Amino acid sequence: MNRFSLAGRVAMVTGCNKGLGQGLAVALAEAGADIVGVTRRDADETRGRIEALGRRYTGIAAELGRDAPSKIVDQALSQAGRIDILINNAGTIRRAPALEFSEADWDAVMDVNLKAAFFLAQAVARHLVARRAPGRIVNVASVLSFQGGIRVPSYTASKSGLLGLTRLLANEWAAHGITVNAIAPGYMATDNTQALREDPDRSAEILARIPAGRWGTPEDLAGAAIFLCSDAAAYVNGHALAVDGGWLAR
Repeated sequence: MNRFSLAGRVAMVTGCNKGLGQGLAVALAEAGADIVGVTRRDADETRGRIEALGRRYTGIAAELGRDAPSKIVDQALSQAGRIDILINNAGTIRRAPALEFSEADWDAVMDVNLKAAFFLAQAVARHLVARRAPGRIVNVASVLSFQGGIRVPSYTASKSGLLGLTRLLANEWAAHGITVNAIAPGYMATDNTQALREDPDRSAEILARIPAGRWGTPEDLAGAAIFLCSDAAAYVNGHALAVDGGWLAR
């Protein structure tokens, strides 16, 4: 018995056209899952990598924070038939000093990172409960779920809220066989950190604190995602697994 196999399961992954989401989707497909990708833009590269593994890819075009999560899940179910796993990966960020931060930037981040994540989880959980089927929900949090950061007030608030939400949902849905956990990436080489990586001083400060001595990559999340979505993690619930090269330990 392979406790880490995801064969026969369908995983919905948001924001998987590139970056961390693409890495997560490909990792789950490598473990045997078919993938439902929810993206704003075409995810042709992701589709190609997943289909090359012999897995099915179903694309759903949607804009989180604007399109109703219940409709996104209904569309996914009509095409894929079922959902066993949800990875709430899609996220956005706005950078400005707290004294200057705008309400529009606050709302834009909270709507995607926290509100949409909750209502997608709710819709998927309702489907699982109706099927009387176990399930896995993994929220992509952040090391800023534990720390304050600077110049990202809405991002920090949303990721801190997402960790609290992870724990609440774990409490409520464990009785249904649904586990809800989080992955907390550290400083990863993605579009969200491009400004930091292009700032020589800030990049040097960040790298100096990471014991691993490098920025993370999407592939670094693969093992954590497969574990939390598999039978091997059946008794892991309400936990945040940091994948940060040792950042939080420093």
